[in-house]
Amino acid sequence: MIPELTLSPVLAAATARRVLTQLRHDPRTIAMMLAVPAVLMILLRYVLSNSLLLNRLAPEYIGVFPFVIMFIVAAITTQRERARGTLERLMAMPLGKLDLLAGYAIAFGLFACVQVGVALTISLTWLGVALPGSAVPMAVVAVLDAILGMSLGLFASAFARSEFQAVQFMPAFVLPQALLCGLVVARADMTPVLRWLSDVLPLSYAVDAMQRISASASWTAAIGADIAIILAFTAAALVGGALTLRRQSR
Repeated sequence: MIPELTLSPVLAAATARRVLTQLRHDPRTIAMMLAVPAVLMILLRYVLSNSLLLNRLAPEYIGVFPFVIMFIVAAITTQRERARGTLERLMAMPLGKLDLLAGYAIAFGLFACVQVGVALTISLTWLGVALPGSAVPMAVVAVLDAILGMSLGLFASAFARSEFQAVQFMPAFVLPQALLCGLVVARADMTPVLRWLSDVLPLSYAVDAMQRISASASWTAAIGADIAIILAFTAAALVGGALTLRRQSR
C-alpha cells in the first residue's frame, strides 16, 4: 500500500484533538467559522424581501456559504502551520500524510456541524425560511458541503507556499464553481460546454441536493446520489492532498 494512503484512526484522532486545542485559542478563526455564514444569511434575508424567493434561494446559500468559509479557513490554517514548521515536525514523527489530513477533517468537520447548526437555526426561526419537510436532510447536506469545502481547502494548501497564496487559490477553486453550480443560471439552461464543466465540479451537486430538498418533502434517490458524489469528491480531495503534501517547505 502507498505509505501516504495508510490511515491510523488513533493518529488521526490525536491530530484532531491537537487542531481543536489550537482553534480553541484562536477566537477570530472560531468567530469566522461560526458567525460569518449566519451573518451572510441575515444579509440575504434583507436583500430578498420576497419570502417566496427567499424560501427558494436560502437553502442553496445555506450550503454554499459554509463551503466557502471552510475552504478559506482550512487552506489558511494548514498553510500557517506549514510556515511555522509545525507540519514538518509532525511528519518527522510516525504520522502519515493521510493521518494528518484526516485529523484536520475530523476537527473542522465538528466545527462544520456547529457552523451549519447556527446558520440553519437562525434561518428557520428568525429569518422565517420555510421548508416543505424536515430540516434534517438540509442540515446533513449543508454539513457535507462544509466538509467538502474544507477538504478542497486542505488540497489547495498543498500547492501554496504562503498564507497569501492560499487565499489566492480561492478564485481558482471556488469562484468558477459558484458561477457554474446553478446559483446564477440554472444548469439546464447553460451551453453544452458550460454544462459539461458544471458536471465535473463538486459544488454543482451540493446545490442540486439543496434544490431538491427545498422542492420535496421526502428523501429521494436523486438526493442520495448527490450526497454520494459529494462524499466521493471529499475523499478524492483528501487523498489528493495526502499525495501532494510536501514533507519539507521550499
